[in-house]
Amino acid sequence: MTRVDPPSPAAAVRPPEADGDFFGFAGLLSEEENALRLKVRAFMEQEVQPVISDYWERDEFPFQLLPGLKALGISGIPYQGYGCPGGTTTLLGFITMEIARVDSSIATFFGVHGGLAMGSIYLWGSEEQKQRWLPPMARMETIGSFGLTEPDVGSGAAGGLTTTARRDGDGWILNGQKKWIGNATWGDITIVWARDVDDGQVKGFIVDNRSPGFHVEKILHKMALRVVQNGLITLEDCRVPEANRLQGANSFKDTARVLASTRAGVAWESVGCARGAYEYALRYAQRRMQFGKPIASFQLVQDLLFRMLCNITSTQAVCVRLSQMQDQGLMRDEHAALAKGVCTVRMRETVGWARELLGGNGILLDQQVGRFVADAEALYSYEGTREMNALIVGRAITGFSAFV
Repeated sequence: MTRVDPPSPAAAVRPPEADGDFFGFAGLLSEEENALRLKVRAFMEQEVQPVISDYWERDEFPFQLLPGLKALGISGIPYQGYGCPGGTTTLLGFITMEIARVDSSIATFFGVHGGLAMGSIYLWGSEEQKQRWLPPMARMETIGSFGLTEPDVGSGAAGGLTTTARRDGDGWILNGQKKWIGNATWGDITIVWARDVDDGQVKGFIVDNRSPGFHVEKILHKMALRVVQNGLITLEDCRVPEANRLQGANSFKDTARVLASTRAGVAWESVGCARGAYEYALRYAQRRMQFGKPIASFQLVQDLLFRMLCNITSTQAVCVRLSQMQDQGLMRDEHAALAKGVCTVRMRETVGWARELLGGNGILLDQQVGRFVADAEALYSYEGTREMNALIVGRAITGFSAFV
């Protein structure tokens, strides 16, 4: 008789699918919501993932993907009316995570357009402005940007904006610069925040990017979010009609309302970034052979995967509860700040462990994880640094403001 050796344990066991939703948070969504989430996942995996590293390396935006993004019908979640799809901020969070799970640049594009730009108009625009701008933005026929930060003003935007707005008859004259403005090099409108020279208050303006006196220079040599086309905007006596001033935005407190909402979105995005790196690292560990065995069978590798999954599970729980509070009208600035702070710290840690697991292969773009590592650095800083978010939370829990 011919002796047949039994298969090795590694060959006999089919590895489980890599799934970063270990506690099944997606089960909180309705059947219809989950169908949309999976539709977004399919688009990201089938259309975006095969090409995104090449565009990242070339510092270009994949414009051919825009029709597919439009067809998803997700721009304008969770706004009600005005041609927007409605829904909840919890659904928006899961959608954002699914996009970032494949690429943080596309998630950032989505957040700038749908969150910062559309959110500014939805919160502070007049009824006429909402009717005019939100429907084409929901259809992604008009692409928006958000102009707050400046070359010399980042964390100090609340008290130090140097871009000015001066009333001139039936319009306003804007002067100054805005830096790091995503979508500005090719988009259609920018929400520009400027200080009124008469009353010193920050006001918002819907600026047509084709306006005379509106100039954009692409920011080059970035090491993160290279697919996002960031611009340095220079406003030189740029005239904006009074009809394009956000009628409800009359101080930086109003600006902060927009930032709190989108800061929650960046928390979700960071969970997606971490999850994408973890799931890729897990699949790699399951197939990578060393010493005759998959490295996933090694104790130290399993410990790395355990730590990554702990970070992802705990931060996703934070995001789910934050979005529930937002849907219930309970979320405050300090809640969004804590979520953004802790989620980006844990993301940064997680993508580093994923890169460590891949060894030298982890620095190759075609292995995906290196892109997550680089992009995590941008998510860690924008929409409020860890230090600024710590001070927002600190003010809430102590009653004392430590801002300089």
